[in-house]
Amino acid sequence: MTELVWHDTATWGLEGKGWEDTARHFERLPARARESVREPVWNLSRFSAGLNLRFVTDSPQIHARYDLLNPTICMPHMPATSHSGLDLYGEDGSGFLRWVGITRPEGQHVEGALAEGLAPGRRPYCLYLPLYNSPETLEIGIEAGAHLKPLPPRDEKPILFYGTSILHGASAARAGMGIPAIVGRRLRRSVINLAFSGNGKMEPEIADLLAELDPCLFVVDCLPNMVATEITERAAPLVRRIRESRPDTSILLVEDRTYANTRFFPAKGERHRTSRAALRTAWHELTEQGVDHIHYLDGDGLLPHDGEATVDSSHPTDLGMVAYADAYEAAIRPILRQA
Repeated sequence: MTELVWHDTATWGLEGKGWEDTARHFERLPARARESVREPVWNLSRFSAGLNLRFVTDSPQIHARYDLLNPTICMPHMPATSHSGLDLYGEDGSGFLRWVGITRPEGQHVEGALAEGLAPGRRPYCLYLPLYNSPETLEIGIEAGAHLKPLPPRDEKPILFYGTSILHGASAARAGMGIPAIVGRRLRRSVINLAFSGNGKMEPEIADLLAELDPCLFVVDCLPNMVATEITERAAPLVRRIRESRPDTSILLVEDRTYANTRFFPAKGERHRTSRAALRTAWHELTEQGVDHIHYLDGDGLLPHDGEATVDSSHPTDLGMVAYADAYEAAIRPILRQA
């Protein structure tokens, strides 16, 4: 067996990380947020969704070994490969990231090959971290005699996504198939994933944290976790709080996706109608009050109308993730051109 040389990533820069003052390296919110956000939000923020490591190597094989924060490695509607796995992409000749390989967790300690028999050459890689778990430690193994250089996060302002389990990553098959990751690859932008499964509720404590960051675009996609009264109460204050700190940064408000089986359940259709009306009213009121650079994305086109793109009528499969990303890309590209 070829000898491997292991590289500890504990000091590497993490792309997709909004704050450096986190309690652990592979976490999403600053340590001080534990005192202000609700406990479920804090616990979800410890998952590494959206975080990725970038590096260059000429090794013909790339391995990983890591220990996970939580012993649960999958969910009934989400496999271990995305819940707790690593997902490796490599740059092709044009600089676009293409899929390379994954880890296959079977327990809290994971060790194995991400890729073997790679084509010769030195190339950049991007390693997406688990969506619903997080490494406690993480090492990258390369072939003895090969070279590896960590890459710093890109300087360009990222796109920030704030939302629910759908943006968090449920129910992608791999970490790189989360909607923010797909959009980031297509637009060649770094992204920050601040989605919290079941807990994207436009809360003022989160608004304060969002306002600390300086992305090129705020995407707010929280309706799947909210009802109309909450949207009426919280949407405009969230936007205004961001505007206090970022007066010129664009904000994209996104409606909820249509449940895949809505045609059979009238209550779901009524929830869509009232939630979307509440968000649209908030958007109109904000624009009429002179709040600029507020954009809007309808929810009806986020998923295909054939009902075949979710695992449970709510959470997208990879097919649904790609459809979502298509809609986001079409909305975001013109916004970035205007910036």
